[in-house]
Amino acid sequence: MRVIVSGGGTGGHIYPALSLIQEIKKQYADAEILYIGTENGLESELVTRENIPFQTIKITGFRRKLSFENVKTIYRFLKGTNDSKKMIKQFKPDVVVGTGGYVCGPVVYAASQLNIPTAIHEQNSVPGLTNKFLSRYVDKIVLSFPESKKLFPEKKTVYLGNPRASEVISTDANRGRESVGLKEGKKSILIVGGSRGAKPINDAFLEVLPEMKNFDYQFLYVTGQVHYEKVMEAVRAKGNPDNVIIKPFIHNMPEVLAGVDLIVARAGATTLAEITALGLPSILIPSPYVTNNHQEKNARSLSVKGAAIVLLEKEMSGKVLLEDIDSIFKKTGKWEEMHKAALSLGMPKAAEHFVELLAELAKK
Repeated sequence: MRVIVSGGGTGGHIYPALSLIQEIKKQYADAEILYIGTENGLESELVTRENIPFQTIKITGFRRKLSFENVKTIYRFLKGTNDSKKMIKQFKPDVVVGTGGYVCGPVVYAASQLNIPTAIHEQNSVPGLTNKFLSRYVDKIVLSFPESKKLFPEKKTVYLGNPRASEVISTDANRGRESVGLKEGKKSILIVGGSRGAKPINDAFLEVLPEMKNFDYQFLYVTGQVHYEKVMEAVRAKGNPDNVIIKPFIHNMPEVLAGVDLIVARAGATTLAEITALGLPSILIPSPYVTNNHQEKNARSLSVKGAAIVLLEKEMSGKVLLEDIDSIFKKTGKWEEMHKAALSLGMPKAAEHFVELLAELAKK
């Protein structure tokens, strides 16, 4: 099977694409993959690191208000479409997949114009502009949240989940704990504000840092690279309890997730796919700075089922956060209820089923 994959801009678009490619290679040992991204996007680093053939086009996203930049974007889209057609004709794919981000707009559109079978993956409960545009042209739309079905052409949609979920369930929890210094047999809480960190979560953490020694848990706090030095400066002034481990970044996040008992995090789609596949209870602090407030909508889809506690940033404090953490472990049956609810929402075979869908499209 020959597959072109495109997606970029954020890890939320790229990591599911990489998990999908991994599953394609697992099911089809002789599969040939081409990834089309942008030269300056995060995908250029993450994809090439996996030794996946990588080509680029130049494209920017539309601005949501009137701007002359949108005229330039239209020109870049048309040129990107022509460039994509050349790459597609040369590679001769059986199917083309877009996982979100503006780069996949011209790539998937070009494939549809050449009558190549196409599919897109929508990670969030609220679709982005690119996927809304492409939904008119593609053959299949794969959803991570059933709630987003009403926002797409119904006949094209299929709810399969996020391919990242399939990757996280096959990881080694013991190795994950050892890699960050967590002790086995002691309740572990991972607090993370995303790959870049989040200042409001950092502030809440520092507010109650001295009190954490009074709890019989171990805390793993990930600051984000850009915040690490400033956080550590405050930690040195306050003192670092023995049961608190602080890291700037974690490269083996799926392994670490498998080794903890509770996560405090933003509500990005990839994170939610991973934690539901594992049945990991969560306290979710949605970012209020994202388009259409989609992280809060993502988070509510878990909380309504009892799998998560949603704590809005404007309501958050270190004290409230510690109270919520303690209640999950101290209230009889609370952790088990959240664990079962999270598992019920998980889609651990998402990547496997996605590849089966691509194979069916390729046959047509």
